Amino acid sequence: MKIGVIGAGSWGTTLADLLAKKGHAVTLWAFEKDLVQRMRENSINDLYLPGFTLSANLSFTNDLAEAARDREVVVMVAPSQRLRKVLEQVEPHIAAGTLLVSAAKGVETGTLMIMSEVIEEVLPADKVQRVAYLSGPTFAREVAAEIPTALSVASSSADVARTVQELFSCEFFRLYRQDDVIGVELGGALKNVIALAAGVCDGLGYGYNTRAAVITRGLEEMIRIGLAKGAARTTFSGLSGMGDLVLTCTGDLSRNRTVGLELGRGRKLNEILQGMKMIAEGVQTTQSAYLLARKLEVEVPIIEQMYLILYEDKNPRQAVRDLMRRRLKPEFYS
Repeated sequence: MKIGVIGAGSWGTTLADLLAKKGHAVTLWAFEKDLVQRMRENSINDLYLPGFTLSANLSFTNDLAEAARDREVVVMVAPSQRLRKVLEQVEPHIAAGTLLVSAAKGVETGTLMIMSEVIEEVLPADKVQRVAYLSGPTFAREVAAEIPTALSVASSSADVARTVQELFSCEFFRLYRQDDVIGVELGGALKNVIALAAGVCDGLGYGYNTRAAVITRGLEEMIRIGLAKGAARTTFSGLSGMGDLVLTCTGDLSRNRTVGLELGRGRKLNEILQGMKMIAEGVQTTQSAYLLARKLEVEVPIIEQMYLILYEDKNPRQAVRDLMRRRLKPEFYS
């Protein structure tokens, strides 16, 4: 198949390489012209995925139209806060009948839309029916190293979900299909906020008890927002919910956990972000998730404290104290 992948960060590059390894003719679009030139010369993304030689079936471009035109599949891997703009630019070049796969995770600042809502607003109705959403516990470097990985693909169309499942799955990469687009999307977005909180607690020197509490109670907050948005509770016990949450809260490759870790150690947010090449999606998603929860009238104390740490410079240790001193409640309530 002829496939275009929009976004040459670590995840976009990894997905493009995976599809190329399977024998597809894949074109990877990167914003940086110099990066495109180096990938053409060396077959290595030295900026976002160093150390991995990319498939010979993979070509590279800085031209959005070239990446999308005459493609049977277009995979969108732009950062969540840039997805709308990139999609608006690329949409005229996506032919009717093209399969669109979104691998972005986040909640758009301002509109408080998840990525499926952004896509539905930008695309014409006939193209919306051909969209699928990938999410799950995936560190790009492990997939690039062909370490066995499983994740979810969701679509309102069973045929689209099945097609994407077959397109990506191989001996080291396995997809499970389902129809809860909202739940899969929210799991992928909100787990980044909880990973920041888990990192903060690790940076403060707290132990495994604390991390387990953050993961478990963080999951409950994800479920509350999900239910208020119409998602299914069971989705959050799956790969795009608990699976991605555990990975991102515990793995050393997690950018969001790393930001939280440094915050807990006393560093300031701007200083941390300036030293990172790749985007920690959870920083902006924290603000969007907090405002979304307020709009939905959902109680999310961990997300709220993470917002206060990031955007009102609250002392992380005081934030944990305030969480522990909250009024005592039942563990579960409707």
